[in-house]
Amino acid sequence: MNSGEEITIENWKEWYTERYPDAMEKATDKIYAQVENLKKAILLIDKEMVRNWVEDLTINKTFNGLYVQKAILASLAERKGTTYRLAEPDEEARGIDGFVGNTPYSVKPDTYKAMGRLSEEIDVKMIYYTKTRTGLKIEVED
Repeated sequence: MNSGEEITIENWKEWYTERYPDAMEKATDKIYAQVENLKKAILLIDKEMVRNWVEDLTINKTFNGLYVQKAILASLAERKGTTYRLAEPDEEARGIDGFVGNTPYSVKPDTYKAMGRLSEEIDVKMIYYTKTRTGLKIEVED
């Protein structure tokens, strides 16, 4: 596109295809190959595989998450010279994972930030953690 030229979808397409004539076809081929791989992989999923995944999620990952929450809250309470407790079910429903002193906190992995918190709005202080090779890196919202 030339300077001063009106920007339209038509002249953008023309400019792009002149400079990258094979780009669309290459991208299409690459993506289609992955779609074909996905079709084959889906055929390998059986009920036992789904059951194993559900069990791992509900038992192992949930336990690990609760263990991490408790450890983080206990550590923060120790640093602040106060007590902590895990949330009650009605508090959990509001996005609270626990309290340090009287302050409610939500404890989430750092990947939660990238998800844009989905549709959930949590009106409490946030604690984000990142698992490292040697432990956890913790970011506490003031």
